[in-house]
Parts: sequence; structure tokens; C-alpha cells
Amino acid sequence: MAARASRKLLRDFLFRRACTTPIAGARHCSSAAETAPKIPHFSKKGRLLTGTTLGLVIGGGAYVSTVDEATFCGWLFSATKLVNPFFALLDPEVAHRLGVSAAARGWVPREKRPDPSNLGLDVWGRKFSNPVGLAAGFDKNAEAVDGLLGLGFGFVEIGSVTPVPQEGNPKPRIFRLREEGAIINRCGFNSEGIVAVAKRLGAQHGKRKLDETTSSSSSSGEEVKPGGKAGPGILGVNLGKNKTSEDASADYVQGVHTLSQYADYLVINVSSPNTPGLRMLQGRKQLKDLVKRVQAARDEMQWGEEGSPPLLVKIAPDLSKEDLEDIAAVALALRLDGLIISNTTVSRSDPVTTNPAASEAGGLSGKPLFNISTSLLKEMYILTRGKIPLIGCGGISSGEDAYKKIRAGASLVQLYTAFAYGGPALIPQIKAELSECLERDGFKSVSEAVGADCRVATPKV
Repeated sequence: MAARASRKLLRDFLFRRACTTPIAGARHCSSAAETAPKIPHFSKKGRLLTGTTLGLVIGGGAYVSTVDEATFCGWLFSATKLVNPFFALLDPEVAHRLGVSAAARGWVPREKRPDPSNLGLDVWGRKFSNPVGLAAGFDKNAEAVDGLLGLGFGFVEIGSVTPVPQEGNPKPRIFRLREEGAIINRCGFNSEGIVAVAKRLGAQHGKRKLDETTSSSSSSGEEVKPGGKAGPGILGVNLGKNKTSEDASADYVQGVHTLSQYADYLVINVSSPNTPGLRMLQGRKQLKDLVKRVQAARDEMQWGEEGSPPLLVKIAPDLSKEDLEDIAAVALALRLDGLIISNTTVSRSDPVTTNPAASEAGGLSGKPLFNISTSLLKEMYILTRGKIPLIGCGGISSGEDAYKKIRAGASLVQLYTAFAYGGPALIPQIKAELSECLERDGFKSVSEAVGADCRVATPKV
């Protein structure tokens, strides 16, 4: 493809030059008395510049034609670093919108290189090419699923989606703490609603089925490729409740009925700090009643061979030991399919407290959340005895960070804030570093490393 592009560029360049250069014979049609005009000095410079450009195009085209697709793909991802300073100058929410729009329009690189073999794993019967995902909150309305999965994430989680469209909290509501690698947001479940999201996911699902039909007719089908209902990656749908809703369970049930057919897994979000009363649903009785009702709504639907989508709950990092024990007990008793640990924190500790934005209300994400959420993750892995798949989320900005989450008990990990700061180039970097960490410590796969630190801390009996 790179070779074709360079040849096309050269062809167009030569065509434009041919169209704009005077034909030599035309000068000789003038009268003999007319003296040929002298070539101005700037024309000599122009010809020199033209010759240099032509040489670069020919030389560059020849070189690019010898470059393999993997190298060219790497260049594209590295090139995205050039736009990061531009995004940093914009208002955080404006930058966010531009990022989503770029992914929705395909103006982002597409990963063509295969993931390291030691990153592949199966969770819930789904095949993940790698365990690195994009957390909910970036693509709230499923506008850019294909573009985001194409970046090389193993999975993407959209939402949170509310039943009825709502604007969320007043702006400004997103604040950068750049020195700390953090963000504070109080968006408040701004959502276009489940109808708009269902239309987009339905179109994506139809495209996926068409692609599958086309590819199956032209291939043997012997290889089982990673992927789900949305394409070459796994799609999670994060469900929320409307701010003014009096029956939270009804909101989540409505989300299940409308969106679960398009989801590879579903998430009940009861942990955002920006919706009044939402975190109260993490109490033992409230959570048990909620999960039972949502599970029943999912199970009463008709499912094909792939079965119903797994149901997860996303919890907050600001929980007491008793809260964690209650959540673990509910998860085990109701056979919950998974937990996401964790959402943003309302706490502010050093060095965040010295930042002027620290006084803003909302949830804190990014590097300052890493130790808090990882400690919580490890504790929950022990409480659930490793029986429930966990997704580690909070403060991951490197492959080493992802590896620590996995050793603490996470089967999968999610990014958000680091991706907002680092852009697409961060994704292949984290995957490569994670693969190296596994090799360094003698693990042949991600699955072997899950909960490694907990197994050391908790001897077998």
C-alpha cells in the first residue's frame, strides 16, 4: 500500500508539472524579430526546487516501496505524537470531542501488526488478542467503535449510556492536572440515550455480519480470529441511570433489553461520583437486589449459540473493608461474571493537593489513582478467591503498570487518562512493554500471571 501511495504521488506530481510547463515549440512560433525572454532568477530557483522535490519524491517512493507494512504502520502511530501538543492547547472537552470525531471518521492509524502471542487470552469464552482495553467514558455514545478497535485495543467499552438523553453537569466539567498525569471530571453521565446508541451499534453489528459473510466465502475459516459482535475486538457496553430516575433498577433493565444484543459484555455502573445517590447502590442489599433484577432481565431474552453477554459491576475505589466484603459476597452468591476495579476517586492526596484544580468537585483519574485501585484490586481478588474475572482500571500509563495490575489479579486492564494524554502511540508501546514483562518473569501467557502476587501472599491449603 505504501508503495502504491508513493507511486501515485509521483504520477500526480509529474502530471501537474506537464500541465503547467510551457511547451518548448510554442516559443518558436513567435516572429523572428522577437527576442526570446530571459529566464528570471526566481525561475532558476524554482527549477532547482522542482528538481530537488522530484528527487525526493522518486527517492522517497523507492525507499517506501521497500518498507514492510509493519514498519510503515509503526511510523503512522509514532507520527500521532506530533499532534499531542496541539490537543494540549485546547479546552479538555473540546479536545475530547475532536479525538472521538477523528476516530469516528477513520482519521487515526489502524493497527496492522499482530499482537505478541503471549498477550492472547480467553475470558468468558471470548477470545482477546490482548488484554489492554479502553475504559468507558471516552466513547460515551458509540460513535467511534470501529476506529477505536482498529487502534489495537483488545476491547473497547462504550458508555455510560442512560435510557433517556441527558446533558450531564454544567460546563466546564473536565480539568487537566498535567503535572500529575491526572484528570478531574464531573460530567454526570452526559449521554445521547439508548435509542441513539442502539442505532449506531445496530449498524456496526450489521457491517460485522456482512464482513463475516464475505470473508467466510473467500477463506477456509480454519483460524479462529479474536473478536466479537463489533468487529476485530471485544465490545463492552456500560449502563448508567438517569439523574432524575426514581427506579435505578428499571433504568439498567431498559439498557439490557435494548443494548445487550450488541454487547460482548455488559457493565452495571454504580460507582460514578457525579450522579447523586448512585454509589449507594454498592451497599450489600441494594447491590444484591439490583444484580438479581438485571440478571433476570438478561436471562429472559432469547439468545443464540453464543449465549447471553457476561454481566459485570464497576465499583468505586473509595470503599471500606466491609464494603468490599459485601460486594465480594454478593458477587460470589449471584455468580456475577466480573468486576471492574475501579472507577474514579473523590479523594485528593499528595501531590494532587498542590494543584490549583484539586479543589474542583468530581472524580480523579490517572496516575494518582494507580496505587489505590491496584491495592483494591488485589484485595478483591483474594476476597473472591480468584473465581471471578476482574478488570483492572485506574492509573495505567505503561506496560509495567498493566503488568502490576495483572499480577494483582486482573485478567484484563483498561486505559483512559493516559490515552487522553499520550494518544494512539501509547497503545503499541504498552502492549510491547507488557509482553516483555511477561517474558522477563518467565510467564508464557497473561493467564499464567493473573494473581501471581496474591498467590505468593496466600499459600495454598
